[in-house]
Amino acid sequence: QVQLVESGGGLVQAGGSLTLSCAASRRTFTMGWFRQAPGEQRLLVATMSTTGRTNYADSVKDRFTISRDNAKNTVSLQMHTLKPEDTAVYYCYARDAFNTDYWGQGTQVTVSS
Repeated sequence: QVQLVESGGGLVQAGGSLTLSCAASRRTFTMGWFRQAPGEQRLLVATMSTTGRTNYADSVKDRFTISRDNAKNTVSLQMHTLKPEDTAVYYCYARDAFNTDYWGQGTQVTVSS
């Protein structure tokens, strides 16, 4: 079992920046972030493997940066040039070596226009 604890999020004006952080209780293979807007599906934002391979949603590719510290089992998401359409609940995600998926409790990001 892996516990994921998120921090960050909040309210920001359009064009602003926020950083989300997540700490896992033990080592995982892939870590990252998904987001879910009201009435919509939970969608990929960005993930990173322990080898550093990244995967970004096209909508955030030039604005968000994912990073992780494998020694500390943490992952961060730097979000820049935020848009109102980035408003969502952001979930930390992890997959372990047994391909089991884990989710954080979610943190709200609200971008005002």
